Amino acid sequence: MKRILIILLFINFTVQAQEKIKWPQHKKAVIVLTYDDALESQLNIAVPQLDAAHLTATFFLTGDINRLTIPRWRALSKRGYELGNHTIFHPCLSTDDNPVPSEKYTAYGMIREIEVMNHFLYAVDGQIGRTFAYPCAETLAGGKDYVDTLKKYDMVKYARIGGDTNAVITDFKHLDPFRVPSYGLEDGTTGNQLIAFVKSTLKHGGMGVIMFHGIGGDYITTSAKAHQELLNYIRDNQKDLWVTTFQKAMDYVTAASKPAAHSAKVQ
Repeated sequence: MKRILIILLFINFTVQAQEKIKWPQHKKAVIVLTYDDALESQLNIAVPQLDAAHLTATFFLTGDINRLTIPRWRALSKRGYELGNHTIFHPCLSTDDNPVPSEKYTAYGMIREIEVMNHFLYAVDGQIGRTFAYPCAETLAGGKDYVDTLKKYDMVKYARIGGDTNAVITDFKHLDPFRVPSYGLEDGTTGNQLIAFVKSTLKHGGMGVIMFHGIGGDYITTSAKAHQELLNYIRDNQKDLWVTTFQKAMDYVTAASKPAAHSAKVQ
């Protein structure tokens, strides 16, 4: 009897481990398009392409927003795009050729900066329940990991880190909402590479988060052509792909990963 019980428990565990999230409207996977650093090439090139494809996205903004771009970011929020927090000064390790070194921060100094950026963003879009992306995909402040400190404060709901082409999320029960991996692009990433990541996400029935910077300009640049090729592929496969903002995707998987998974709904 004991042996039978162990076998039954093993079978039950295996079934649960293999169970996939059921995406809204019978979609097979979810793609989240994210753009860092409040770059003008995103406003000038990425947004028109997204609008034409009738797709939405998340833009993680820094204090580089200004009197000329703020009205444009505000207009995006009103059209359903998400504006996320990417700190004011974008502090990174000094080896990353960044003007503000994170080595000089404490964990609480970083938290304070995130808090103030939340206030800035509230003045832009009037939204609460902000999401966050770690500058340079790094979680260090003064050489110490500040993720646990960030979790203690009710300032952001979810946080995105970096990753690679293998950053397709399938294990949602063990996904840390403050360490959500993403496909961090290199300069010159091609349309074929981007499409391959989406195909991998579809194959595994998971969630794929893509981290863009410059689109057709600025730095860590994805060409306008490659970006358009990706959007064309997504648009042509929308029957299988749910494309949404980072916050809505995470709200859904957080609810769906709970025991009463059937209660998860799209907002």
